[in-house]
Amino acid sequence: MFDTPPNVLRQTPGVGYKPQHFSALLADPGPVRWLEIHAENYMGAGGRPLAQLRHLAERFAISVHGVGLSIGGEADLDSDHLARLKHLCDWLRPASFSEHLAWSTHEGSFLNDLLPLPYTTATLARVVDHIDRVQEVLGRRMLLENPSTYLAFAETQMDEIDFLSEISQRTGCGLLLDVNNVHVSCTNQAQDAAAYLARFPLDRVGEIHLGGHAEDMADHGMPLLIDAHGCEVADPVWALYAQTLRSGGAKPTLIEWDNDVPDWPVLAAEAQRAARLLEPVA
Repeated sequence: MFDTPPNVLRQTPGVGYKPQHFSALLADPGPVRWLEIHAENYMGAGGRPLAQLRHLAERFAISVHGVGLSIGGEADLDSDHLARLKHLCDWLRPASFSEHLAWSTHEGSFLNDLLPLPYTTATLARVVDHIDRVQEVLGRRMLLENPSTYLAFAETQMDEIDFLSEISQRTGCGLLLDVNNVHVSCTNQAQDAAAYLARFPLDRVGEIHLGGHAEDMADHGMPLLIDAHGCEVADPVWALYAQTLRSGGAKPTLIEWDNDVPDWPVLAAEAQRAARLLEPVA
């Protein structure tokens, strides 16, 4: 049904690629065997970013992660954006493409955020239509990432796992399990993250994300976690990740660090920690 890429993500650690790490990454990648890029950073016609990406793609498998399709938006998908994404995937032929269960557009305006959705039958039908369209245009299976959430919608009709499972069942898409997002969402909504992961359809997961979060306090005195991607992966998230590997086996695992980006050895050390947990179950 979908195109088979020439490279595949192994059950090894990857990192989100940052240009400041280009030289150090090539000199000593440590345990890193694949890289993730944000699609929207590589939709131009040329220049250093694309030259570096072409060079990296000769050595590493590449995963493309979209942040701008607005899969959950009420309007139709942006055809121009989708065409640029197709062009990128056609020449790069990445090992994986993923997007977020979120929306970021409204009445022609783009909001620089990934906003959560109410889990209703109407939302489900819209997301399914959008994913079908993406997979049809790209000619490849995509992965859908679970969101980080900070509140629940009164109109929600099903829980998140049932919602994601139904989307995957109807569209054939895979899932991207962000373990940090699980911890953030469950903490913010006073739910049990371990119980959430015990129900998650791990057989449909093609990739795992790990990242850091910021800690705050809500107005009512309860802890509030923010999916900030600006620090090391927290110990509770590592524990949830270990639980996930025990239940579902090894999966390609990405370390996300998008803000306050550290020097390469710090990021490589996070990847090495993931490698140590992956090794016994690989």
